[in-house]
Amino acid sequence: MQSTSSDGSAADKGFFGHPRALGPLFFTEMWERFSFYGIRPMLVLFIAASLFDGGLGFDPKTAAAIVGIYGGAIYLAALPGGWLADNWLGQRRAVWYGSILIAFGHLSIALSALLGAVAFFVGLIFIVLGTGLFKTCISVMVGSLYDESDVRRDGGFAIFYMGINIGSLFAPLFTGLLMDSLGWHWGFAMGGLGMLIALLLFRLWAVPAMQRADAERGRASTWDAPAQRRRHVGPVVSLCLALIAALVALVATGVVTIDARAVAEAMTSVLIVASLGFFAYLMLFSGLSGDERIRVTICFVLIVAAAFFWAAFEQQPTSYNLFAANYTDRNVMGWEVPTLWFQSLNPVFIVLLGPLFGWLWPALGRRRLEPGSPMKFVLGLLLAAGGFGLMVLAAQQVLTGTGLVSPWWIVGSMLLLTLGELCLSPVGLSTMSGLSPRRTQGQLMGLWFTGAALGNLVAGLIGGHVNAEELQQLPELFGRSAIALVIFAGVLLLLVPVFKRMLKHHRLIDPAAAHRADAEAIVRTGV
Repeated sequence: MQSTSSDGSAADKGFFGHPRALGPLFFTEMWERFSFYGIRPMLVLFIAASLFDGGLGFDPKTAAAIVGIYGGAIYLAALPGGWLADNWLGQRRAVWYGSILIAFGHLSIALSALLGAVAFFVGLIFIVLGTGLFKTCISVMVGSLYDESDVRRDGGFAIFYMGINIGSLFAPLFTGLLMDSLGWHWGFAMGGLGMLIALLLFRLWAVPAMQRADAERGRASTWDAPAQRRRHVGPVVSLCLALIAALVALVATGVVTIDARAVAEAMTSVLIVASLGFFAYLMLFSGLSGDERIRVTICFVLIVAAAFFWAAFEQQPTSYNLFAANYTDRNVMGWEVPTLWFQSLNPVFIVLLGPLFGWLWPALGRRRLEPGSPMKFVLGLLLAAGGFGLMVLAAQQVLTGTGLVSPWWIVGSMLLLTLGELCLSPVGLSTMSGLSPRRTQGQLMGLWFTGAALGNLVAGLIGGHVNAEELQQLPELFGRSAIALVIFAGVLLLLVPVFKRMLKHHRLIDPAAAHRADAEAIVRTGV
């Protein structure tokens, strides 16, 4: 059995000071995100492009609604995906089957040039179903690499999170090049190649590495089998898939018509009701103990905080784009920087700063200075509020008649938003895997991604109210976002002492108290 150090971290430090198995999971997630972000920017352009230009010929509003439904469904599918992993498949099989579904989805989209629009939408459905299985479970597998007392957990998720952003940074560059030079479907095929690489990496590298890690630690796998195996799940899943297939057939033959915009407008309400209902189900009907209910409650509060964060953060494609296009001096030595290049700032900062956070949290933990997860959430919300504060100042400069403002306003704001994201998002993944009861890990991870979906939808609703002809709206928009973030950060700050009392000495909530408890135990036992 592998030894552990006094701070609880395992001796396995084969991947940048973290368990060796983190490496293959890092690259598996990186290529899966390459596939996802490779096709996402192309969807609305392809759906709205005319039939003459090789697109589907929908009007732009309907195209945007379809993409919104797709994005919301991606996150909403994480809930049943997590439940199936916890109660039927286990994390390994869920990731494997999810990978296969995503790969088939990309193949179907790429072949839609020959098979028509139905193949395109069937491909989107495959990707939604596959991502629901894949996304939650691979994060749970990362969490299983660390013991509860391991101070490297948050740092490991920061490194894992960097892999997500490496994939999202490079994917549009490659798929966009193929789209422009060879056509839409070659771009979609490039995304499919990324998923194929992810599938092979998982099966041939990640799974064996995880199995070796468990063997070295002398413990049974917590990710290779469901926490509890429920009966009759297979027939129910088969029935649901048959109903989806029947609906696709009815829509394809024109028997049933769907108003994409009406469906998109209802997504926010659906997500709110689904999240609250699923939380109530976990609390009342999943057989949790009193301590487990406390853990689930804390996780749910942090999920709400994350939804507030994403509702602000995901305004980048709307209000930030508008400000960059119309009110920012983009001229550099006679060359005008493309507006969309500002959207690359976030993944660039993530890639540059991810290793810093991967080192920072363990370093503070060793010095017993690491803040707990709720305090990291507070810091993330306040940093995001600071980013929006900068945009308020920039917008006010435009209002005073100074003309175009420096691009450094957006760069500085995006830097603060990225710092806030690094404090909140990877820490949230770590907390969902480390704080939630084992029997609900996949389900709470699914609820975490559902909160992200809700934030994305709210961000879209807010950004839609920005009017390019009414500049007065911009400072008010940025200011409301900053105030909302500060208010919820204050509410969460008031709840931190309550959380500490509810879960005394838990390392994710109060690392310093956990260290003191460890020291007292050593003194008592004489070890």
